[in-house]
Amino acid sequence: MALQAPFFGKRETDVFNPRHPNPSSPGAGTVTSSSAATSAPGASTKPAPAASSPSTPATPTAPPKESGSKLTVGPNIKLKGVEITDCDTLVVEGLVEATMDSRVIQIAEHGAFKGSAEIDIAEIHGAFDGELTVREKLVIYATGKVSGKIRYGRVVIEEGGQLAGEIQASGLQSRPAISVAA
Repeated sequence: MALQAPFFGKRETDVFNPRHPNPSSPGAGTVTSSSAATSAPGASTKPAPAASSPSTPATPTAPPKESGSKLTVGPNIKLKGVEITDCDTLVVEGLVEATMDSRVIQIAEHGAFKGSAEIDIAEIHGAFDGELTVREKLVIYATGKVSGKIRYGRVVIEEGGQLAGEIQASGLQSRPAISVAA
């Protein structure tokens, strides 16, 4: 890897300035980006981009899908009688009985959700029972079981996945609602 040479190579003495007892002294505990970039053999002559600016994150940012608020209800956890708001992603590994309006819900294989939810994207490996409105895409995996009053924009059901109840494709007004029993 190209980044290993400056980290594991021989350190030059002028790269690290030890802290001085007087914090107001110039250069106390700081490393200039030009000396750090030129001290390592084979290093680029460009200044280090993130080391000198505290407002710029040092690590690359995650894609926008992963940013935002995330609530995970772990295995063997029961969350009952709540209203979940301002949550971008809900991950259910235990049992949740709630009402929610969110962007993404992910129900793990041993997870279960009972109640009502309005979601942009739903990925179901476990069980959902109640009223589910998926504005964009509903994905039911082989171990997933969805029952109740279901409305969706698009649906993908993996072989073995179950969908039961009053089901309606929203956005397709020409088709009537269908009832399915499994």
